[in-house]
Amino acid sequence: METVVSKRFLFLVVSAVLALPSLTAARTIRIVQTNAAGDNIHLIDPATNKVVAEITGIEVNHGAAVAPDGSRFYFSNEADHTLDVVSGKTLRVTDKIALSGRPNNIAISRDGRRVYVAILSGSGAVDVIDTARLERVKSIATRGGVHNTFVTPDGKYVIAGSIAGKRLTVIDGTTEEPVWWLDFNGGVRPMAFERNADGSTCRMFVQISDFHGFAIVDFAGRKEVGRVTLPEVPPGERHTQGLQGSPSHGIGVAPDGKTLWVNSKVNSHVYAYSLPDLKLLGGVRVGDHPDWLTFTPDSKRVYVANAGSNSVSVVDAASRKEVTRIPVGQVPKRNITAVLP
Repeated sequence: METVVSKRFLFLVVSAVLALPSLTAARTIRIVQTNAAGDNIHLIDPATNKVVAEITGIEVNHGAAVAPDGSRFYFSNEADHTLDVVSGKTLRVTDKIALSGRPNNIAISRDGRRVYVAILSGSGAVDVIDTARLERVKSIATRGGVHNTFVTPDGKYVIAGSIAGKRLTVIDGTTEEPVWWLDFNGGVRPMAFERNADGSTCRMFVQISDFHGFAIVDFAGRKEVGRVTLPEVPPGERHTQGLQGSPSHGIGVAPDGKTLWVNSKVNSHVYAYSLPDLKLLGGVRVGDHPDWLTFTPDSKRVYVANAGSNSVSVVDAASRKEVTRIPVGQVPKRNITAVLP
C-alpha cells in the first residue's frame, strides 16, 4: 500500500513540476510601440521580433500603459486631449476620457485602478483617471507642464517631471498629494528607479535637458548626489540636429535590477551600466535618435525606439549587440512591455 501511495505522490509532484513551463509559456509578451507622428501603435512579439498587431485611430499618441490583467490598453492622445481606452481583445478604442489639457506620458498604478496622465499645457498638472469609472477624478497641480509621470516600483509614489518647471515632484500614491520635490538646473525628462532589497526606491536616475547623461538622486535623502556623463564618439559620428533639448532621452533599469540602460541621441547608442556601482559595461550602436527603451521580463533583450529611423532596435543584453531592427511607424518614441495572461 505504501508503495502505491508513494508512486501516486511522486506522479503528482512530477506532473506539477512539468506543468510549470506551460504555465509560464501561457503568458503573452508584447512590446507596445507608439508612433508620435502617426495615428497608430504597433505590437511586437519578442519571440519572433515581428509586428503582429496594430492599434489605429489615436492621433499623436504619446504615453502607453496596460491594465495588469491585459483587459485594456491606455494611450494619451495629444490631438484630442484625451486618454484613449483600447480593448485588449479587439484592439479597438472603446472610450475617450477628456483631460484637463494636452497630455504627454502616462503611468498606471500597480493595481490598475488609477492612470496618471502628465498634462503639459497650462500651468501643468497630473490628471488622475479612475479606471473603474473611466473618469478624470482629480488634477494634481505642479510647477510647470508635466512631461513624464512614473510610478515607483513599490507603487507608493507617483513621480512627475517638468521641463518648464525644472522640477521633479513626488506625489503620495494614497493621498494623491505632493509630498516633496527637487529642483534641477534643466528640464526634467525620463527617469528610472533602483530598488532596495525590500522593494522600496533606493535611487532615481534622471535625464536633464541639455545634459548628455543623467543625474543620480538619493530618494530617501531627497537630494541629487552626482551625475554621469555618457561617452563621446568622434565628431563626425555625432548627431547635433533635432535633439529637442535632450541629447540623452530614454533610460531604464532592467527587471532583474542588475543593469541601467541609457540612450544617447547624440551618439546613436544605448549604453549599459552595472548596478549598483554604475560601471560602464559598453555601448551598442542603434538607429538614429533613440528616444525610449523597454525590456523583456527576463532582462535578456532591450527594445530601443529609434525616432529618427522609424524603427526599433532589438539588443541582446548579454552580448550587448543589436540582433535585429524592426520597422514601425512614424517617429516611434514611448514604448512599454505588456505581460498579458
